[in-house]
Amino acid sequence: MRFIGNKELIISDIKALFDELELTDNGLTLFDAFCGTGAVSDSLKDSFNIVSNDMLRWCVIYTRGRVHADECTFKNLKFDPFQFFNSNSKTSKGFIYKNYSPGGSDRMYFTKENAGRIDYFRKTIEQWKNDNLINENEYAYLLASLIESVSVVSNTAGVYGAFLKHWDSRALKPIEFKRVLSNLSQPNETTFLNAKLEDVISEVECDILYLDPPYTQNQYGTQYHLLETLVLNDNPSISNITGSRPTTPMRSDWSKDFKTHILFDKILAKTKAKYIVFSYSKDGFMSKSFIEASMKRYGKPETFICKKLSYRKYTNFKSKEKNDHFEYLFFVERKAENEITYESPLNYIGSKAKMASFIKLNSPDKYNTFVDAFGGGFNVGININANRIVYNDINHFVSNLVSSFKTTDTYQYILYLKRIIKKFGLEPENADSYTKVRDYYNSFPLDKRDPKLLYAVILYGFNQQIRFNGNHDFNNPVGMRWFNDKVLEKMISFSRVIKEKNVFFESKDYHDIFYELDKTTFTYLDPPYMLTNGAYNDGKRGFHGWNSETEKMFFDFVDNLNKDGKPFMISYVLEHKGKYNFHLEEWIKKGGYKIIEVDPSLGNNRQEILIKNYSNNAETTFYNKKQISEAV
Repeated sequence: MRFIGNKELIISDIKALFDELELTDNGLTLFDAFCGTGAVSDSLKDSFNIVSNDMLRWCVIYTRGRVHADECTFKNLKFDPFQFFNSNSKTSKGFIYKNYSPGGSDRMYFTKENAGRIDYFRKTIEQWKNDNLINENEYAYLLASLIESVSVVSNTAGVYGAFLKHWDSRALKPIEFKRVLSNLSQPNETTFLNAKLEDVISEVECDILYLDPPYTQNQYGTQYHLLETLVLNDNPSISNITGSRPTTPMRSDWSKDFKTHILFDKILAKTKAKYIVFSYSKDGFMSKSFIEASMKRYGKPETFICKKLSYRKYTNFKSKEKNDHFEYLFFVERKAENEITYESPLNYIGSKAKMASFIKLNSPDKYNTFVDAFGGGFNVGININANRIVYNDINHFVSNLVSSFKTTDTYQYILYLKRIIKKFGLEPENADSYTKVRDYYNSFPLDKRDPKLLYAVILYGFNQQIRFNGNHDFNNPVGMRWFNDKVLEKMISFSRVIKEKNVFFESKDYHDIFYELDKTTFTYLDPPYMLTNGAYNDGKRGFHGWNSETEKMFFDFVDNLNKDGKPFMISYVLEHKGKYNFHLEEWIKKGGYKIIEVDPSLGNNRQEILIKNYSNNAETTFYNKKQISEAV
């Protein structure tokens, strides 16, 4: 049958990829998450154990019928049902006859003769099942064959969203009960699910996840409502001229722009699969760059593959073939869970995005609460697994902005950004539109400024940096960046994780937030560096600066943490551009604190160090009090 986006024409490419990766015939389980009409499940059923899923019941039944076709002997029925149906001319004036043919309505999906035959087929198949004359696989095979037979005589343009106003010549032909096409081989182990993927992804045990989601706004539940009714046999209430069953339960967020991006991130994050294979059209909602960024976040970048496949898309008499149509076939081997890191959607000066996993590795082995005392873009805290996480930044604009990713629905957040971008005509290097939106943000009283609006302004500012003047007005000039798909990917993955974690937000001086500190609390401190300059520590932005006096107060505070046996870690630098922080060296020596040198590639090409007062099981090199002079 004709089915939007079916993979019959590229199944050979999919099989070739599995062969190339040496995944075939190794006893692996493949999860065909959007099975549709079962092209992938049926073709690979003798090479893998198969788990087939679709939110539409008719797709699951159709796929099951194809996959198990070779096993259907109809032993209990004791005759060939195909010969039986095609050797008689019985009809039944059932639901299809009354609602989808001129026999009982104005709808012209089928002639009344064919509609009567369809009702007869469906009624008889159900009776055989109720009488235990056919098993579940034979039941699915007959229903799949009925769907195949119906598709040949339907008076439609290939889908069932609507019928044609005039009879197509093929619709006038008498229906024949036809066998559904199948790969005639014995399947390995099979499981069939009927659910929205996002509801079951974390529960499905599998080695390979194969994804082939919708990629346009076409709602499959609407386009194939009649087949769902045919399989469910539930005589639903129908309305409007098309006679569609209620479609709300069948609506998929994969057919909505940006919601599909959000779901894609969730699926990659929650799957138990080691390998992920993804089919997608260049005409889809998600861009190649977004897909690649997402798959490399959860997968090993060196294993990433993208193949470009020529593909004849579904067309009808209203559409024309496009020569530039093709599909992508992506592959990645998933990272271990503890190797996955997330990045803030904020380009915060002094970001620890590259160091986050290294910091996590060198954290204490056990702690209950994590305090990110100088939270900034929250690149460290977002990657920490603790029962309670406290985010703090003295800049309340930044704290509110980070908090907004937790408190605002991600889809609504994206739509808001898109509305602001459209309203002001924001684009890279467009100073006029940028100045207008920046002035608009600054026009609000300080306590009325929307952090989402601030984020929209930041996205089109110079290097997407966060900078205020002494009056707390945002004053970063226009830049060359924009809300691109890599930023979108960071925002979506970051927003999902921050919503899942137990995060509390503060906006105070670091020494004022620790009202629940105890030995189960791990404090991470990333203060401004004495040897570097930035808009966050120059004291000209309406917030405290950082100098030798504030640094000494900081050292005293940390010493008190150590005195009370509370674990801490500090990110800092001893040397930068020929300058050396002797006060820091002396303080480390005096306290006997441990130093871990960070690879410069992780520290934005600076020789960062981590300072800590505890030991753990991480295999890292640290220096004791006697070794510190050599270390520095």
